[in-house]
Amino acid sequence: MSEAKKVNGYTTFQDGIRSCLPTVLGYLGIGFSFGIVGINSHLNLFEITLMSAVVYGGSSQFVLCGLLLANTSITGIVMTVFLVNLRHLLMSMTASPYFREETLLSNISIGSLLTDESFAVFSTAVAQDKHFSLRWMEGLNITAYITWILATLLGGLVGNFISDPDKFGLDFALTAMFAGLFLTQFKWELSKNTKKAISVVVTVGVSLVILLYFVSSSVAVIISALLGCLVGGILDDK
Repeated sequence: MSEAKKVNGYTTFQDGIRSCLPTVLGYLGIGFSFGIVGINSHLNLFEITLMSAVVYGGSSQFVLCGLLLANTSITGIVMTVFLVNLRHLLMSMTASPYFREETLLSNISIGSLLTDESFAVFSTAVAQDKHFSLRWMEGLNITAYITWILATLLGGLVGNFISDPDKFGLDFALTAMFAGLFLTQFKWELSKNTKKAISVVVTVGVSLVILLYFVSSSVAVIISALLGCLVGGILDDK
């Protein structure tokens, strides 16, 4: 690795913290929203914080609250949350080749704390051919993890004062953040390879719409993402 490339990269834990900062406001907003939704789903503050620490998945935690309100069975809740979080398997498989020289424990840690947002930051670093280290990835993931737990805790503390979270648009916070991350990533890919970026987006969009008529939304998202990856791999000019 050349010295010039190392300078244009991320090597320390502090670099990981700095790389996470652009997404911190998103974590705070979504986590705060979840804390409020959790309280209004009849969860107490301890249960909300424990769920954030153990489940650690924004979309799956919102879904879980809805299932609890609908009195869904434990089996149904477990299977639904598993399907919603199944995309993390794809993200972990994508990230793991870049850390082959690290220990198994380190790779498990990376995969366990990887989120949509931290994966987007990681993907951007890869796309820009940045040099990065395990310490950088740990700083990125741990900062996000702590921020999420604190945000949901704060949301839970004020949840009793907001009886209708939807009234303030808090249910849209997660969607808004994903949209922002997507636009940032798409803009970068578009500048590199217009044909590839547009082809992947069209493939995912069209396949998702079609699949929603035949399978559940979670399965449709996974399959359409795999199809998008396939098209992107075929069109990769490297």
